Amino acid sequence: MSESSTSMTSHRPYLLRALYEWIADNGMTPHLLVDATRPAVQVPAHAVKEGKIVLNVAARAVSHLEMGNDFIRFSARFGGVSHPVNVPVGAVLAIYARETGQGMALPEDASLEDAALDEASSEQPESAAPSPQLSAVPSDPPDGDDDGPHTPTPRRGGHLRIVK
Repeated sequence: MSESSTSMTSHRPYLLRALYEWIADNGMTPHLLVDATRPAVQVPAHAVKEGKIVLNVAARAVSHLEMGNDFIRFSARFGGVSHPVNVPVGAVLAIYARETGQGMALPEDASLEDAALDEASSEQPESAAPSPQLSAVPSDPPDGDDDGPHTPTPRRGGHLRIVK
């Protein structure tokens, strides 16, 4: 394997552009889930909830959309006021269709992880313990000793009745 094959550019912008086109071609509304706490993210602060923001990037909702290899830039209205939006590609967590939820949660970019680790190691003293890694925890099994399959309770019909 040659050195040039190991230093490929990030695949994130290519995935974003392809999925954006796929969603738009199917008549759906593309949305981006963005980590607004990342550096260089420029979005209206009042639209950020819990450090994240969902952006409607449909052609009819934005103007001057530019999906480059490093940044996604456009102008959009928030509460009736036009704002410039500037999002580094690395800050995009997912792209999906609003109507169906179909899309993709983007994997963490290896080059971004390496850069973050380099920054963290240069900021922390050598004696500092590394931060713990998070992992998914399986949910608790239901209470009871029954190991057999559980039969679901029958679903109730609607409570509204047609009266003539």
